[in-house]
Amino acid sequence: MHAVDVYGLSEVIGPGVACECVETKDGLHVWEDHFYPEVVDPLTGEVLPDGEEGELVLTSLTKQAMPVLRYRTRDLTRLLPGTARTMRRIEKITGRTDDMIILRGVNLFPTQVEEPILRTPEPVAVLPVRARPRGRPRCDDRARRASRGSRRRPATPPAPGCASLVKSSIGVTVAVDVVAPDGVERSLGKMRRIVDHRPKR
Repeated sequence: MHAVDVYGLSEVIGPGVACECVETKDGLHVWEDHFYPEVVDPLTGEVLPDGEEGELVLTSLTKQAMPVLRYRTRDLTRLLPGTARTMRRIEKITGRTDDMIILRGVNLFPTQVEEPILRTPEPVAVLPVRARPRGRPRCDDRARRASRGSRRRPATPPAPGCASLVKSSIGVTVAVDVVAPDGVERSLGKMRRIVDHRPKR
């Protein structure tokens, strides 16, 4: 059995906008008889030539109920020539122009983690989400209650109900660590993606 990568988004048509070919598995061929792909500069909107990385923009060609014209996906990729098929390929998505992350198959924004935590009585700060390296246990995905701009003190036991608030809000179970709240302020800015490369103990 072969496993292939499939790209799609509900605003356009769902899964099936692009797909890897079993013969090569070297990128996702866009079904250009149904979708017209472009890659644009995320800041200026200028269309970029094939091979340059930018934001993927899609126009539906055959969708009738709700067609889309130059829909900005916020996904970063590049257009490449076809190989196993004559239609062009997109590289695997390398990132996004906004803060959305995908955690265990769930699309979420940092504010979705922050909002339920802010409902707890204790002060709250930046909430980095730790990306779990391959082979590491899932408890490495942590929403951390941290002191911004100050040295992290030894963690105290998780606040009661804090993890369940996150679970009920975003549908993903995470471990919540509570640290000293000195100088804590509301978190703002871009999501930081942290991968722990330290050797296992």
